[in-house]
Amino acid sequence: MENNILITGLMVIFIVVLIGPFVSKKIESNLEAFLFFMGVVSANLSNAWSSEVIHEGFIAPINITFAVLGAGVVFHYLRKYIDHVMRRVLITVPLAVIVCAGIVILGLLSSIISAIIAALLLVEFITVLPLHRKAEVNLTIIACFAIGLGAALTPLGEPLSTIVVSKLSGEPYHANFYYLIDLLAGYVIPAVVVLGIVGTLLVQKRPEDTAESLAAEDKEETLRDVFIRAGKVYIFVMALIFLGAGFKPLIETYLLRLSSQILFWVNMVSAILDNATLAAAEIGPSLSTAQIKSALLGLLISGGMLIPGNIPNIIAAHSLHI
Repeated sequence: MENNILITGLMVIFIVVLIGPFVSKKIESNLEAFLFFMGVVSANLSNAWSSEVIHEGFIAPINITFAVLGAGVVFHYLRKYIDHVMRRVLITVPLAVIVCAGIVILGLLSSIISAIIAALLLVEFITVLPLHRKAEVNLTIIACFAIGLGAALTPLGEPLSTIVVSKLSGEPYHANFYYLIDLLAGYVIPAVVVLGIVGTLLVQKRPEDTAESLAAEDKEETLRDVFIRAGKVYIFVMALIFLGAGFKPLIETYLLRLSSQILFWVNMVSAILDNATLAAAEIGPSLSTAQIKSALLGLLISGGMLIPGNIPNIIAAHSLHI
């Protein structure tokens, strides 16, 4: 009886977490605080608090937070220089080569500099290219897809990968910095390269495309904004760890029974929901390697389909007014 009440309560929290940001702009704009609150509630309900969970919540977000902060500070001071270099390259290198190389480099580099910084670089990249609106939108979509995939290769890339490595760091997987590279590189790297090639075909100047080009925000990011963003990333990852700990009974009751193929298709829902949130709720050491791989691939692929699916989509759409 008590277990049924627990599962029912966790199901309600799960539905609120998934639907809340999608239906409420207020929740969406305060997502970190909302997820932190729901994480604490779910952990309380499951009686999941332990020294290990608390330690993980405070320690696991540190690396990605420093990666976002460090890359953000560097980008802040080198932004004008980067813009100048991009314009110089445009003079000497064919546009198709620049587009293909830009997509592949940003996609793979995002695993080190984080998807957030890669998305900001993408915005700069798009604003200096001599393209019209349709081609720019196509480039944004393809490049964000590549960034979302590539960032999953290391725990520095995005909250999803940070959460997964943290939750699988113990028995039986002992996940380390290279765990996701070993698990996903065979799928992710070829996909990023293919996206780069597809980009050269879709991102072309066309006479009929006369719509106004995308315009990036004129407001220059301050150092204060850089530190605030890093702080939000820290709270976001901490919240997801607490949420994952609270949802453990739900995972053991339902997800362990699903085949890897079903998990892949179930995770298509992350097209409208942040894939890191679903990763926190689903991934755990009790899943098999096949289940983990299928769940992650489903999350990564569908996360690139709509704007709410992952961080680079949200940043690019906001900055370029898509």
